[in-house]
Amino acid sequence: MILIVMGVTGCGKTTIGRLIADQLGWSFYDADEYHPEENIAKMSQGIPLNDEDRAPWLERLAGLLSKEEAEGRGAVLACSALKQQYRVVLQSKTNSCQFVHLLGSKELIASRLASRVGHYMDPELLDSQFRDLEAPSAEEAIIVEVSSKAEDIAKEILHKYHLEGAV
Repeated sequence: MILIVMGVTGCGKTTIGRLIADQLGWSFYDADEYHPEENIAKMSQGIPLNDEDRAPWLERLAGLLSKEEAEGRGAVLACSALKQQYRVVLQSKTNSCQFVHLLGSKELIASRLASRVGHYMDPELLDSQFRDLEAPSAEEAIIVEVSSKAEDIAKEILHKYHLEGAV
């Protein structure tokens, strides 16, 4: 299975994705680490990315997931995947892609971003992330509220996908 943990910046994608991958012994990928330098520079300056900026990045990620699946490995990708068209690209090269949407209030996420250190994403871009978010339906993704502890959220996701004993 390929599991994509999605949501706006600061919702806990990386933390929760790593917890799940570690528990399952799967590969973990943070989509932020695959942005080209131009995208990082824009975000660092508080400039939102557009669809054109994201296209090669999404294709690169889809290829990465395809390779994991082709080699018979499970993987977790932490990726904003804000728009439906982005999710289509991400799952375009796999057969076993599932999404988890981490959902939190703007106030909760903003408070988390205010305390985050060393990340290139300008907290001012949170408004654009919420504006761009095309939330998946319950049929398209498991939707999990993020006000709990990360360990409890990861456990809930594993339970909902029946992966508790998948190692």
